[in-house]
Amino acid sequence: QVHLVESGGGSVQAGGSLRLSCATSEWTFCMSWFRQAAGREREWVAAMYRFSGATYYSDSMEDRFTISRDSEKTTLFLQMNSLTPEDTAMYYCAASRTVGACQSFPAYSYDYWGQGTQVTVLP
Repeated sequence: QVHLVESGGGSVQAGGSLRLSCATSEWTFCMSWFRQAAGREREWVAAMYRFSGATYYSDSMEDRFTISRDSEKTTLFLQMNSLTPEDTAMYYCAASRTVGACQSFPAYSYDYWGQGTQVTVLP
């Protein structure tokens, strides 16, 4: 069992920045950030691979968001800049043990999820 705990969410004015953290008890093959806005489907945001450290982003967020990790591989981060009200959502950390192109995996294929952290961007 992998335990994921997100933190760092909150309210911010449009144009501002937030840095989300995800503390993990284990670093699996792939770790991703997802988000889900009210009334919408869960959306993949970014992924990082365990061994290579390679990162992948949703096209709509690549220029503003950065996924990273600490050197001990205990925490996954998501730096979000130039936030807009459209970024308002619950943000989730997810872990996958499946070997493959996890940036293409649907949400339901991820093995472990955190409880989420709310991000609200005010106009």
